[in-house]
Amino acid sequence: MNNSTNMVDFDLSPTVDYDNFAVPVYNEASSKFYSNLVPPLYSLVFIFGLLGNTLVVLVLIGYKKLKTLTDIYLLNLAISDLLFIFSLPFWAYSAKHGWIFGNAMCKILSAIYDAGFYRGSFFIILLTIDRYLAIVHAVFALKARRVVYGILISGITWGVAFLASVPGFLFFQSQQGINYWICTSYYPSRKWKEFVMLMMLILGLVIPWSIMAFCYIQIINILKKYRHERKQKAIRLIFVIMIVYFIFWVPFNIANLLNTYQDTFFSCSSEHDCGGGNLTLAIQVTETIAMAHCCINPVLYGFVGEKFRKYLSVFCQKHSRFFPGLARPILERSTSSYSTTEYNISVGL
Repeated sequence: MNNSTNMVDFDLSPTVDYDNFAVPVYNEASSKFYSNLVPPLYSLVFIFGLLGNTLVVLVLIGYKKLKTLTDIYLLNLAISDLLFIFSLPFWAYSAKHGWIFGNAMCKILSAIYDAGFYRGSFFIILLTIDRYLAIVHAVFALKARRVVYGILISGITWGVAFLASVPGFLFFQSQQGINYWICTSYYPSRKWKEFVMLMMLILGLVIPWSIMAFCYIQIINILKKYRHERKQKAIRLIFVIMIVYFIFWVPFNIANLLNTYQDTFFSCSSEHDCGGGNLTLAIQVTETIAMAHCCINPVLYGFVGEKFRKYLSVFCQKHSRFFPGLARPILERSTSSYSTTEYNISVGL
């Protein structure tokens, strides 16, 4: 995921030893966007993502007590987003002032950044499958949806995400630019760059989107058999989840794919001919949008759920000095909503 985020000025990187795309293309628009707009945008993502995911963690641990498989997955998603978010201040600072944190931190934070990207996608898949089992295979779910299984699967998921982040640790390094140091990728060959790109595309988009589409189509087919006033709301929420995931992640993956295979798509002999600077800007913009998804996750997978809102209102009331005027609206909304979780597609919280 770091193909562009960690760069400061794209004309400052050293020459890479492969193909005709050896010299990164400087683009004034991308340089201005990265140094002027990325720091405040990353700061907003950090603030809202930190607030939303911290509330999810506190409510799940302090009030819900992690009683269900869904609780386990949602907690892991929130923790994953928090770890990802904690790396953003470093990238925001380096976008404006250059990389001053050393080579070790460059590698570690790049790996954390990439692992957060994969973990987020993986736990969204698990939440989707959990919903699918609970609604489509309700009898089987009574045996399969156990907390111990959730803990085991979550551990495996963290391990897979760690392995997927290894290229970020290996291929990112702190390098001397013309004016200051930068933390950027340095692939030993074009094949490695293509491999990392395809891995990110398959693990971060193709597999999650395919599973979500299959599971939610099956869920919708089940919901259509029931007559209830909240059925349409549940179906709309399903479409919102899928559309939001599509909007946040597809543009970034397309931009990254075009950048990796630009000589194939555009039939050009050099990155200058392909308009590499414009692709760099496209990656920067779409990646910033994609990372904002960690601010949306608490809303889609936590706050929308009726039970979660009730626990959240209790939490806000108990800490009313930190959340003035927030507890009562949450409580009123949750007590007035339909209490049955059959149509509560927001993971039944």
